[in-house]
Amino acid sequence: MNVLVWIAEGTWSAATDAAARYTPPGASLTLLHVVDPALAAEVAGAWTGLLGRGHRDTAPAVDAMAAAAEQDLLAAAAERLARPAAVASRRGPAEREVVTACTELGAELLIVARDGERNHLGPRSLGRQTRFVVDHAPCQVLLVWP
Repeated sequence: MNVLVWIAEGTWSAATDAAARYTPPGASLTLLHVVDPALAAEVAGAWTGLLGRGHRDTAPAVDAMAAAAEQDLLAAAAERLARPAAVASRRGPAEREVVTACTELGAELLIVARDGERNHLGPRSLGRQTRFVVDHAPCQVLLVWP
């Protein structure tokens, strides 16, 4: 069985725990994290708004910090999983990249943690990106509570 685990800030531990609990010992696991490049543009816009134009471009620094945080997050997830797993990083809109990764990696199961309002059952318990992934994933989806 080929299992893809979407590792996202705030919900990664629940997804990792579900992978450890619900996948058979021989399963091939891949931990996936996605960084949206629009993040750097948003930070640059905030920087300009606070300090005005004429300052250095912050996008390279933000990209470097995002990459370092991503590596730390994937390492923490791999350590928590305590099983052999591949790691994958992608850049782009998270919802599209997760669905594309499912297809490209031949995932038979995608493990995702809810990321919306935790006090409500139903549609509000899923964020916009997670809703897209659940609706468009080309494989079975295990949706867990964080």
